[in-house]
Amino acid sequence: MGRASFSGPYPYGKLGRDVLRIAAEAKDVPLRNAKMVKQHPPRLPLAMSAVRQRRFGLARALSKLGYCSRSRAASLIRTGRVRLNGKIRRDPETPTNPERDIFEVDGKLVAQSEKIYLIVNKPPGFVTTASDEKGRKTVYDLLDKTLPWLGPVGRLDQASEGLLLFTNDPEWSAALLAPASHVTKTYHVQIEGMIHDSQVSSLTRGVNNDAGLMKVLRAEVLRRGSRNTWLEITLDEGKNRQIRRMMNTLGFEVLRLIRVSIGPVVLGTLAKGACRPLTKDEKAQLDRAMRERCDKEI
Repeated sequence: MGRASFSGPYPYGKLGRDVLRIAAEAKDVPLRNAKMVKQHPPRLPLAMSAVRQRRFGLARALSKLGYCSRSRAASLIRTGRVRLNGKIRRDPETPTNPERDIFEVDGKLVAQSEKIYLIVNKPPGFVTTASDEKGRKTVYDLLDKTLPWLGPVGRLDQASEGLLLFTNDPEWSAALLAPASHVTKTYHVQIEGMIHDSQVSSLTRGVNNDAGLMKVLRAEVLRRGSRNTWLEITLDEGKNRQIRRMMNTLGFEVLRLIRVSIGPVVLGTLAKGACRPLTKDEKAQLDRAMRERCDKEI
């Protein structure tokens, strides 16, 4: 399984051209002008959109600009590598206004990065982190090294596989993960043994374990084998290792857990270890799903 690679004169290769093409289609402008196009985060209720009007700490501002993760930014700041309006700042919480202030890292100007939204088909065995002290493979091993900094939207544990989103748009990522706009996630789950229909029904009614009551939105049997069963399970909440913990409470071992969709975006035929940009329609559908969930919460 090799790293997804792209070629072409544009610094991000084919992937970069696809991202620019999608942005161009969204604004109906020629591709040669697509670099001027920016995708905007979804319209959210006033309580959530008001965050854009606040001043941000320096580390968070660098993250919002798409330069690096917030933790990486804090490290750069503490070591004196970041200038704000020409002055070195060592406090990651130094107040900033990203729309007005000038940011530099190692003497180079930091500008707003083109927004990128990717789907990755994570194989089992990869951890969802930028680096791992145990030397395990990470999801970043699947991304082309010429891409700018991207962060995962949520996580899949090491043994799980399937659809994982990446973006350099932390505001959009936070909105997608927020309880008020949390879209559904669907998984195909293989368990050892035969599960009774009453046990399947109990997943939606709720299962008590050491973390309290856990329930799923939907659960159904996809197929039964002689030794195992495949289920389709949809969640509308994101508790840590929720499906594995619920199945363990019912006495079943999870053999495989594959995320096949996030809201209206489906994994489809994307090969294991491969990635591709969200299409314009997929991005719009996800934004719409977030708005609909937010409206229900109000």
